[in-house]
Amino acid sequence: MRETPVKYFINTDVKVENNAVEELHRLLEVNETIETLQKHSPGYFDDSDAGVLEVAITPDFHKGSGIPVGTTLFTRGFVLPQAIGNDINCGMRLYVTDLSEEQIRTHLDAIERNVRHVFFEGARNIPMTRRMREKMFKEGLIGILDSHKEARGEGIWHYYNEKQQELDLNHVNKMGSFIAESTIGLDDFLGPAELSRDAQIGSLGGGNHFFEIQVVQKVHQGSIAGQWGLKEGQVVLMIHTGSVSIGYHSGAWIKEMLKQMYPASLKHPGNGMYPLPLSERFEPQWNMFWNLLHNAANFAFANRLMLGLMMYKSISDVLGDFEHKLLYDAPHNYLWEEQLEQVGGFLHRKGSCTAKSAVQMMGTPFQYTGEPVFIPGSMGSHSFILAGLGNRESLFSASHGAGRALSRGDAVKVDDAKFREFLAQFRVINPIDPKRTNLRGRSDILKKWEEELKKEAPYAYKDITPVIQSHVDHGMATIVAEVAPIATVKG
Repeated sequence: MRETPVKYFINTDVKVENNAVEELHRLLEVNETIETLQKHSPGYFDDSDAGVLEVAITPDFHKGSGIPVGTTLFTRGFVLPQAIGNDINCGMRLYVTDLSEEQIRTHLDAIERNVRHVFFEGARNIPMTRRMREKMFKEGLIGILDSHKEARGEGIWHYYNEKQQELDLNHVNKMGSFIAESTIGLDDFLGPAELSRDAQIGSLGGGNHFFEIQVVQKVHQGSIAGQWGLKEGQVVLMIHTGSVSIGYHSGAWIKEMLKQMYPASLKHPGNGMYPLPLSERFEPQWNMFWNLLHNAANFAFANRLMLGLMMYKSISDVLGDFEHKLLYDAPHNYLWEEQLEQVGGFLHRKGSCTAKSAVQMMGTPFQYTGEPVFIPGSMGSHSFILAGLGNRESLFSASHGAGRALSRGDAVKVDDAKFREFLAQFRVINPIDPKRTNLRGRSDILKKWEEELKKEAPYAYKDITPVIQSHVDHGMATIVAEVAPIATVKG
């Protein structure tokens, strides 16, 4: 079996769990699967050297679901769809504003009411025609730019500024537009020809997804911060979410297709990972995979865009118009076709994000700074804005968070006093407002509310400081600014 080099970019201050290492070893059994397929079905892979060539592990490495979070794989001759997970194009989006911390804190109660109303209480008004949805799935943000006028400025579209959105495309990885030839299995979602609403676009989703109103607490790299419009005391808006149910739809279709491709006479892989070969023999399946992947990725870009406009409405209805410029939007659950030392292959990132250098970002707004990298702490803790340094050894990757210290099940069992201390210090906005009088006596609802918050509380995650320091020490990224939460929105 091919031996794949695995490189860890983790300081001694960051604990590496054995269960994550074991999960990685099981994942790499895909090389054994490839050898079995090559022996059983000559021509299954066009490339006789197909395999996992390299693995880079980022500092937030922890057990996932089949593949550890914080893993980057470089493969040759095939892609491994399950190595990016079902939340396709889960990613980060960050806006820079001209608001001050004082402005937000002074009016935080009113802003919270607006956020809860817009995000969770029926005011998420994002009408779209069938053609708009189809353009979104096939062309991403460019498709939305081309078709947005069909919404006639209704609902959230009132806040969609065509000129600004055109400029913002240069601040999104791949311009937020992966071209797909079809929309597979999405006919019902596309809806009627006329304007209609759905329950998906503008969704945060669950788990560790969030929308956070933050303040720039400290600038570490003044030159880059200045170019990015960041200064201390300034409010920024950070979004972490992905393709929600659309990603799971695409992931299910892809997995079923891979299982059907697999030779019936062979025992299926013990690790549940099915390679999709770059092969003339499987060209229809290859094309189907990329269409499904692009449909979900495009939706995720659009989803983060709409969430940004929803927050703009929530705040501007209280404070009036304010500057709301996109710094960057990038995925951390995705794959890219790349050339590394003249070897063509595919970079898979699961819970890791791109961190390219200034040279690699030539022709973009970041050609003098490097690629923006956003590494959030846990809910209620500090997050960091960095600039990528293009470390080849780390496969040009960085962390997408701190990494869990406790499983969600264990986090629920943490001492109640610790949880109360957390609630007293931080403002968390979610669908349930525990202060509502009609929830008095509803211990069932309040218990569920507490459990969901406990799963994502700061003590459930690793300390962000050594994770960030690992990036600096290993030359993966440089710290630009440190931000602190004012309020966190959870789905």
